Amino acid sequence: MAEYIDHELVHKRLPRRIALNKTVRGLFLASTLSGLIVLAVLLFDVIRDSWGWLDWQFLTSVTSFSPEQAGIIGAISGTLWLMMIVGPLTMILGVATAVYLEEYVKEGRVRTFFETNISNLAGVPSIVFGLLGLTVFVRMLGMGSVVLAGGLTMSLLVLPIVIVASQEALRAVPSYLREASFGMGATRWQAIRTVVLPAALPNILTGMILAMSRAIGETAPLIAIGIPALLIPLPGSLFDSFTVLPVQIYYWTIDAALTAEYAYMAAATIVVLLVIMFLLNATAIFIRNKFQQRF
Repeated sequence: MAEYIDHELVHKRLPRRIALNKTVRGLFLASTLSGLIVLAVLLFDVIRDSWGWLDWQFLTSVTSFSPEQAGIIGAISGTLWLMMIVGPLTMILGVATAVYLEEYVKEGRVRTFFETNISNLAGVPSIVFGLLGLTVFVRMLGMGSVVLAGGLTMSLLVLPIVIVASQEALRAVPSYLREASFGMGATRWQAIRTVVLPAALPNILTGMILAMSRAIGETAPLIAIGIPALLIPLPGSLFDSFTVLPVQIYYWTIDAALTAEYAYMAAATIVVLLVIMFLLNATAIFIRNKFQQRF
């Protein structure tokens, strides 16, 4: 009798569970499609507005007060200069910090203190890092609004992301690889350098991709340290004034209220920024996959 009742309950609940499963799956599908539709509409709107403005003259000309003569070569150059500072600096400091915390610091209050604060820094608004860069690099050290000050500020912004991602990558390395290295007589640093880091490198590069993508699209910290957007020559060194694509987009969007052409120029600049981000991410993914196949 009890077995019959159980079967009866199952038959009663089964249609309800199937319906619930279909409903939840439909909600997830709707959420995914909503995001894709919004993204498609935004891309269509940006590409439509940039049509006719995105040409070779626009890519190779400097900023001008005349919309017909203005270009973004200075912003492109400044963006690349900024990434040449942010990339190596965050890679070295982020991975070194993660290795120290994961491989040398024992479990305890000290490690918990560092990890908690690093995780909290990853969620700090970007404008706070801009004010920090303004106070320390621009004013205290007297650098001014130059490439080096901007690169150091953006490095502070994305450094917690790289540290956290690198820590997770190091934790994912199986412990038996370390133990095998120690068993063969390797020192701790030799095991880290020859076994742990190569095995964790693909995931570390994934974290770098996320960090670089955020750095290349941030505007608030650079505006806070006083990066201009008008009539700036191409930077030739770390101590030259510069501007970047997000800042150029920001100012042109504001100016669009007075001159309609600036809205189309901002749209064309957005397309260029998206292409640069795609190329940087594709390069990083290619490097990551090569290391993943090797190790």
